[in-house]
Order: sequence, then structure tokens, then C-alpha cells
Amino acid sequence: MNLPETPNLVLRLDQGVLHLTFNRPETRNALSVGLLTDIVATFDAIHDNREVRAVVMRGAGGNFCAGGDIKDMANVRMAQAKAGDGDDPAAAYNRKFGAFLRKVNEAPQATLAICEGAVLGGGFGLACVADVAFAHADANFGLPETGLGLVPAQIAPFVVQRIGLSQARRLGVCGGRFKGEAARHLGIVHEVFHNDTELAALLDETLKNVKRCAPNANAVTKELMLKVGHVELDPLLDYAARRFSEAVRGPEGAEGTAAFIEKRLPKWAQ
Repeated sequence: MNLPETPNLVLRLDQGVLHLTFNRPETRNALSVGLLTDIVATFDAIHDNREVRAVVMRGAGGNFCAGGDIKDMANVRMAQAKAGDGDDPAAAYNRKFGAFLRKVNEAPQATLAICEGAVLGGGFGLACVADVAFAHADANFGLPETGLGLVPAQIAPFVVQRIGLSQARRLGVCGGRFKGEAARHLGIVHEVFHNDTELAALLDETLKNVKRCAPNANAVTKELMLKVGHVELDPLLDYAARRFSEAVRGPEGAEGTAAFIEKRLPKWAQ
């Protein structure tokens, strides 16, 4: 498949798994407009490709992501000072973060986040929208915005969805800082690792499990789960029943049933 040119990312496709590495180590992989653009372009490029089964997100240089880029923020302040009536460069800039997080959140593929070093601000939000997240025991999680006189505006809804309103409020008003085990306890990440050997084992097992599931069935399952709380229950159940019927009549349903009867792995898991 053709992947986009991404000067701020390193992309590697290996046996249906896209390894996506944020490649701005000199900034602890801060989310510049360029990096945001590259990530969105990549997820757009793979959106309809079911041969890409999973996306593994990681940061170069030992840090996952330290949040927004300070230089970009300084440019926004200057643009805001010069803005005319009706223009709001700061709001437009901030909204890009929400669009980026939603793009990753709604990806049809399974998404995995490997959280190491700095996992702050937008990086924290990104961990909250991954289907599966692992953290190094010494990773540094936090929502530092309020301590800087700023607001985690685009991140907050995804944090609430991940860990619930009570814990999210506590983190927000305290500028919460914590390590990997606390992130697991809160439900931000699912497993904690201490070294590369433990991480490799976690990744191997998780990717095997993802590949055991049918790619379109995974995509539809994520779609249905993300509608919970946004669509009334009966219409959602009606919609889910139609999607179930499509699956039963579709090629994945036929292959899965045949594989079960023949006591073999389905083709997508081989």
C-alpha cells in the first residue's frame, strides 16, 4: 500500500501491523502542527485498508509525547494578537488537537500506545484514545495545562471517557502527575512493563490476539462501542442488529463458521 510522506513520523508496515513512531526526539515528540498533520494523513491513508490490522504508536528517543509544541504556541499567540474581528487563531489551532484525537479514536484498526518517558498533555490524550495502552513503570503521565494557566480543552472529553468524571476532575484541578502503575490503576493503560523483554512479550501476545479477530468485525465492534452514550439505546440496538446480520451473511462470518466446524484457524488468523 502507499503510505504518505511523513517527515515527522517513521512508518514501518510489518505483517499487517503499522509501527508509527513520532520522530521529534529533540522536543520529546511534542505535537507540532506538522506532526499532527502527518498522523492524520497516515490514519486517513489506512482507514479503508483491512490488511492493516493494527497500529502501534511509540515515540523516538524514549519519550512518548510531551504535549503541544511550545514554538507553535508562541506563533499562535502572535497571530492572536494580530487577529482581526471574527478571527480566532488560537481556537483554530487548539481544535486541530481534537480532530487528531478523534481520528485516532475512531480508527477501524486496533490501536496500541507504548507510553514511555513523557506522556503529557496531548500525549496523555493520545494514550486515552488507544484501544490498548502499555506504560513503562517510570513513564511520567500528567495534565500540566492548568499549572500553566491553560486548559486541556480538547483532551478533557477523552480523559473523561477513559477514566470517568470523578477521577478526571481530580487530575484536572490538581494538574495530576503520576507514574505507570498509577496510570494502570486509573485505567489509562492496561499493562505496565519494566524493560524491553517484558514489552516485547506484551506486544507479541496482544498482536496475536488482534490478528485472531476478523478485521471488519473488529472495525464494526469499535464503531458500535463508540456510539454508546451518543445514540439512544433502542436505535443503537436496532443498528447493531443490522450490522450483526451483515456480518452473518458476509465473507468473514462464512469463513469464521467454516473454520469453527473444520477445527482450524480462519484465514485472517493464519
